[in-house]
Order: sequence, then C-alpha cells, then structure tokens
Amino acid sequence: MELELTSLGTPCLLLDEQRMDANIERFRARLAGSGVQFRPHLKTAKSWEIALRMMSSAAGPATVSTLREVEYFAARGVRDLLYAVGVTQAKLDRVIQLRACGIDLAVVAGNLDIARAIARCSKAAGRPIPALIEVDCDNHRGGVDPHDSLALLEIGRTLANEGAELRGVMTHAGSSYAARNVAEIESIAEVERRTAVQCAQTLRSVGLPCPVISIGSTPTAAFGNSFEGVTEVRAGVFVFFDLVMAGLQVCGWPNIALSVLSTVIDVHSSKGRAIVDAGWMAMSRDRGTRGQRIDQGYGVVCAIDGTPYPDLLLTEVNQEHGIISPRPHVGRALPQLHVGDLVRILPNHACATAAQHDAYHVVSGDPPRVRAIWPRIRGW
Repeated sequence: MELELTSLGTPCLLLDEQRMDANIERFRARLAGSGVQFRPHLKTAKSWEIALRMMSSAAGPATVSTLREVEYFAARGVRDLLYAVGVTQAKLDRVIQLRACGIDLAVVAGNLDIARAIARCSKAAGRPIPALIEVDCDNHRGGVDPHDSLALLEIGRTLANEGAELRGVMTHAGSSYAARNVAEIESIAEVERRTAVQCAQTLRSVGLPCPVISIGSTPTAAFGNSFEGVTEVRAGVFVFFDLVMAGLQVCGWPNIALSVLSTVIDVHSSKGRAIVDAGWMAMSRDRGTRGQRIDQGYGVVCAIDGTPYPDLLLTEVNQEHGIISPRPHVGRALPQLHVGDLVRILPNHACATAAQHDAYHVVSGDPPRVRAIWPRIRGW
C-alpha cells in the first residue's frame, strides 16, 4: 500500500515511521546496560503495531493507563501489564476477570481506602491482586506522601496481609514536565529515584516484600544519571516526542514523529493569517508550551514534506477551524499559502493530539508517502 499525501482526507494523523523507530532505539540504547527493565507506557500510542516495536517482546512487559488498553493488548498476547492509574473499586471485578485469563495485571494503590478495597476483592475472589504502592515523589499528583512512613506501612501491611499481593512501589516525576533546563530534570530524576528506593527500604525494614521499584517519565528516563536500586523504568511519549519535549531539550523538532495533515481553506494575507481545517478536534486544546521559554501556540506549522516554516504557528483554534499566523513580535510575513495547500502541524502534546484520531497514516520516504494505516483505540 502506498498513497500520496495529496490523496488523504484532512485533517488526519501522520506518523513518520523512521523517526519513531529512531526514538525507540534511542531509549533502548539509553537503558541498555543499566540493569533495569524497561516497561514502556503504551498510553501514548494505543496501537498494537506500535506496541510491538516498543516492547522487548510480544508478551510485554508494558504499562497502560486504562482497562480498555489492558483488554486490547491482552487479546493480542501481552501478558505482563501494569495499570498505572489508581484503580477504583468499581473496576476491580474487571481486574479479577482479566487476571483469571492468565494476564499478570498489576494495579496501583495510592491510599489506604483503595488498598483495603483491593484486599477485600482479592479475598472474596480467592485470587490475590498484585498492587504497587503509588508514592508522590514531587507533590505533583496522587500517591502516598513519602515522608509519611506510617501511612506507607499501613498500606503495605493491608496489601500483604489481608488478601492481596504487595508487589512493590512506583512513582512518576510529573514535575519534570515543568522543568526549566536539563540540570533541573537531572535533579528531579534523582529525587524520583531516591524517593522510590527509600520507600522500598522502609517496607523491607519491617519484613514486607518489595520486589518491584518502578519509576519513570520520558524526561527523567532521558536525563537521569543513576538508576541504582530501581528495578524498572517507565516512559511513553518518547515514542513520538512533541513540542513540549523539544522545549525541555529532551528532543529536537527533527525527532517529532507525529503531525496532523491539514488543508488551507482560506487566506487573509492583509491580516497576516490563514485558516486550516484542523481545529481543536484534530489538535486538542493542549497548550503545554505556554509555560516554557518559547510558546509554540497550538503547534508548529510545516510544509507538506515536514520542513517547518520559520516562526509559523497554529495560533488559535476553534472546533474545526485553525488560524495559522507568524509568531507574534518577530516581524515575519505570512508565507505564500494558497487555498488547497497542505500543511503539517507538529503537536504540543503527542498523547492529546493522537487521542483525537482513530488511526495513524504511517509515512516514510522522500517525498513522504503513506505505506500503512494503523488503527488506534480509545475509551476506558
């Protein structure tokens, strides 16, 4: 199968296969020899074809963010999965059912209430559910305060002694996405590592098991100076990268594998803007670069071959309309665009943009051509 980009309906999601493969290989090489297991996060791609390239084997290990992902990947043979979002009591029956099918599915517990629910459900089913204690290493999201040893131990004892299985601890340094430079990411990565290891030591000091110490985010996995004491690393957005990651210096624009193909539907040269058919329904409303040193609007606009136009951004979005115009205050004119021209827009947040679409149009070559269409899943 080969298609010209000009034959595609717009807006549609493009995936540069060569860039994606290079991104995956970069992270594999980064962790090779570190002594840690890589557990890639599949929430960004939500696609079997891409998951096969990300995982070390077709059976896993992998990380997911929804039970829909568990069901989808398990149906294709993945057997080692971590559901890395705090599970709710209403979802535990599905967890039990999935584990009964031979899937080693672990969940996370960030508070005593859900730890008790996991233990109760495990005991009632006669099937222990393995759980990792979620630790909040940077006051970014959910999880146990790592300085609250009593709470950590109470959760650990509940899981280990009341019917479930205490498998370990996990944390996610989400604050790395707001870092201002590489040195700050390195510091956050060390806090992430040290926090997880210290919590594991606290559990082990009273005889509780802690075989797994799981950390990870794409920035900290890229720049962490040590993985000592850690057993596994998680990361997801590295597979595509995006403008937020470029702003953090985790990647460059040439590494961004995802873009949205869009058609120019109106041009207002006197106003210095053009209108395209990619609004927030195609790009998402994510403005993740707004707090960075360089604000990229809703995305960077490129020519059809993927070359960025100098300082041309998607500056405004409506549901199905996008406004492209030069970056404010740089004095550039709108490039020569005409109604019917195709442009490609690099996303702020690859996860959010990919989530707006049902499939990837996989491109490679020069000029780029579509060689495959890979479906992706949605839902919970």
